Parts: sequence; C-alpha cells; structure tokens
Amino acid sequence: MSFPTRRLRRLRRNYTLRELVKETRLSVKDFICPIFVQENLKTRAKIDSMPDIERLPIDDVIDEVGTISDLDISAIMVFGLPAKKDDVGSASFDENGVVQKTISEVRKHYDDKMAIMADVCLCQYTSMGHCGIVKDNKIDNDSSIEILGKIAVSQAKSGVDVVCPSAMMDGQVAAIRMALDDAGFSDVAIMSHSAKHKSSFFSPFRDAAECAPKFGDRASYQVPFSNARESLREVETDINEGVDIVMIKPALSYLDLIAETKRRFNIPVSAYSVSGEYALVKAAAQKGWIDEREVMMEILYSIKRAGADMLVTYFAKSAARTLQEE
Repeated sequence: MSFPTRRLRRLRRNYTLRELVKETRLSVKDFICPIFVQENLKTRAKIDSMPDIERLPIDDVIDEVGTISDLDISAIMVFGLPAKKDDVGSASFDENGVVQKTISEVRKHYDDKMAIMADVCLCQYTSMGHCGIVKDNKIDNDSSIEILGKIAVSQAKSGVDVVCPSAMMDGQVAAIRMALDDAGFSDVAIMSHSAKHKSSFFSPFRDAAECAPKFGDRASYQVPFSNARESLREVETDINEGVDIVMIKPALSYLDLIAETKRRFNIPVSAYSVSGEYALVKAAAQKGWIDEREVMMEILYSIKRAGADMLVTYFAKSAARTLQEE
C-alpha cells in the first residue's frame, strides 16, 4: 500500500498559486527613502561609493521628492551637509540650516502627502566628525544630548513629522522628548536608531555625508556587533524613554535582532539597510557577478520577513519600480 506523498511543490507550480500562499509581502509603503542635501551645492554631486545616489542642492529637493512620490513612496529621511562645521555643530540646530530649509520646502509643497523624517546627529556638523561633542578627546554624553534636543526642536519648527536620533548617546530619547514637549511639539514622533552597531557597513555613508571621525572610532558609543543582549537593552531603554518607533541598524547582518525585537516588544520596528549593504550589491552587479534586481529584492524581503514594519533603504526607488512591474 502506498501512502499519499506530501508535495510542497504543488503550491509553487505557477505564479498565481505562489502569490496566493505568499507569506511575506513587500510594499512601496514600507519604504523610507534617504536623501542627502548639501548646503551651497549648485548641481547634483555623485557619490562614488554609492552608485546612483547623489548629494542634492536645496533647489533640486522638490524635483527629487516628486520622483519619490510618483513611485508611491510616502516617506523620506533627510541628511544634511552644512557649509561650515565647528566644535559644537551649531549648523545642526540653525533654523535656517540645510535640513531645516529642506523640511520647510518639502512641507510647503507636499503638506501631509509625504512623511518627513530627519536625522538628529552631530557627526556631519562637528569639526571632529563624532556623533557627540568632544571634550578632552572624549565624547561628552550630557552636553551632546542637550544639543540633540535643540536639533529636534529646530526640525519640528520647520515641519518635520519624525525626528530620528542616531547619535547613540545615553538618554537621547528622553532629552529629545522633553525638549519637543516643552517647545509645544508633543505631536512630533521619535524614531530612534535604537540599536546602532559599530559597523564597517557604514563606510560609504561617511563618504556621502563627509562625517568620518577625525580621531579614533565610534566604539565607545555604538553597540558591539557581538552583543545581542546589549542591543536589546538599548531598544528597551529607548522604549522606556518614550520612543515611538525603534530601529535596528544595519539590517542584513542583524536579522536575528530585528526578529527578536519584533517578538519581544509591542512597538513599530524599523530596519535601516545601510550604505555598505547597498554598495556591496551595486559593486558585485557592476562586475556582472550577481543579478542586482534579484539580490536587491531578496535582501529587502528578508528584512521584512524578519519582522521589520518599515525599511530605510537606498534601494527604495529601484525596489518601488520593480514592485510596480510585478
């Protein structure tokens, strides 16, 4: 007597059946598209280590956001490059700064049709290139979080929806929440780069944002990639301080942490597929070693499958076009 054979391939037989039983779905509404805006820039500038990504002059921002919006992507994350840097990163909280002007312009043209998020950090703005204020060759946590609060308030005045602290200073979420509330911006949300790891995958970003540290590294404030429990403690700390969305960064090598964060905490989870992840795919594709489109989608699906509710990715526009074609 022969027994019925379990054939899992039956539901893979054609596209329609595969779509019917698809367990993980990816949407353009999951994407947050990063943009780099540089003060006093006259024309778009290519970033060699991140093919197809450019630094934008402020005058080009609305056209770029228009392209993003036409692809049905509904969120951007703004990073700024100032004309001048100093020891305290004063350009970061200037109400006429490059990020603040960008936010105002996008808000004026798109109102509530585009969710505007902005990075809250000091690395692009300080002469030392660190994410906090340097005193006696050390990163001073408490003076740093005071300035992070000023940055968040300046962005809120410009019309930002979500501020995104990425400095990994202890107490940054609480300090920013207090600063926003005291300034009358209790409706502005915080998406913290809660578990941001000391990662070599950030290298192309430092090229793009001109923010490599002038001495040492960021090991004293970013999470060691070896420490999963410590990462989850960082996430829990941000939740206790009042964060609205948590983020795991980078994404691809940290899928276990995305999954565990999703399982353990009842809060929206973001994942940042960072510059190095993007650059590796682009470089291999240029060599003809991989199919860029297939690898891109496999990576984004894996991050979503791990539990991310939203994805910050430099592939946002390419992936949106691919999804439209499916």
